Amino acid sequence: MSFNRRHLIAAAALSALCASGLAQAQNTIKIAGLYELSGAGASAGTMFKNGVDLAVKEINAAGGILGKKIEHSSADTQSNPGVAKGLASKAVDDDVFAVFGPVFSGSIMVSMAETQRAEVINFTGGEAAAITQKGNPYIFRTSFTQSTAMPKVARYIAKNLKAKTIAVMFVNNDFGKGGRDAITKALEANGVKVVADISTDSGQVDFSAPVLKAKQSNADALFVYTNEEESARALRELRKQGYDKPIVGETTLTGQKVIELAGNAANGATAHVGLTVDAPNPQMIKFKGNFFAATNTISDHNGIKGYTGVYILKAAIEKVGKVDRKAVAAALHGLSIKAAKNPGVLYDVSIDANGDLDRESFLVEVKDGRQVVKEILPALGAAK
Repeated sequence: MSFNRRHLIAAAALSALCASGLAQAQNTIKIAGLYELSGAGASAGTMFKNGVDLAVKEINAAGGILGKKIEHSSADTQSNPGVAKGLASKAVDDDVFAVFGPVFSGSIMVSMAETQRAEVINFTGGEAAAITQKGNPYIFRTSFTQSTAMPKVARYIAKNLKAKTIAVMFVNNDFGKGGRDAITKALEANGVKVVADISTDSGQVDFSAPVLKAKQSNADALFVYTNEEESARALRELRKQGYDKPIVGETTLTGQKVIELAGNAANGATAHVGLTVDAPNPQMIKFKGNFFAATNTISDHNGIKGYTGVYILKAAIEKVGKVDRKAVAAALHGLSIKAAKNPGVLYDVSIDANGDLDRESFLVEVKDGRQVVKEILPALGAAK
């Protein structure tokens, strides 16, 4: 065989191999997960990742999105904003279609600059109001913003508990300070006075001093807004010191991880939650069983956030009819998704121009080690 013939055969083989590789790449939708798998956010990040994993598995088993399978890679941010930023840059370099995470508000506030620069869709479970107030057209929440959730909590404190004064205990980071500011504003609007402003640290172990300050304030109730593990420690210390006033919070006060860590100390705590596996919803009950079968754990709100986020992305891609980042990002703004047609979103959900979502939510109380739904609150749009 001549040299030229061998060269042509080799070139043809290489061309076929490249074409095969390109076809394979085009037949997948790459998403990168930036999760807190270690550090202060390990509980939240692991749950979020497990929710994404379950959704990806289900969607791929059902044929993928527009016939394309999802390829999901994950990396550990170590609950460190700097690490998260570096991982976001790497995900961009890998030309992923979308990024999921980080969950912590402080990390997403830093890392989303990288995904925005590359026009990569980015879903987050972070709740700090500022995340979606910076004009980033590629950032989308899978949870309520603090500015949506806190007025519901404040109304409950004022109308149901009849509280006139309150102590606020918060974690001193972007998440906690944003929540403190939002609940303070909402409480004032409802005629409730904050008489104690109690700052705690992320990862704080000893809550004896903050709890003592809450007791000494003699407020009618206590609002707690800390990360899951700190919430469990706060609840144990509150019970230890005999605190007997109502303890109210947002999602992170009564999450599944908090209940497991706090034990009986969690009983009686009340919170507004955007998502709970104990909601009276057939799709949520199915999700709860599937999540437990896959992980041997009961999902908290973070697992649901990750799971529903993938299905929201699926619905948007299918509406556009092609895998096009700019077109899908544009379609997500103003998108309304019906759970009857897209069961994986679990609830009817709509997304506004900022990337914030609206759907029904719940007031829950921990009883006998589980969340019990006290009241179903309609989506804000439905309530108008």
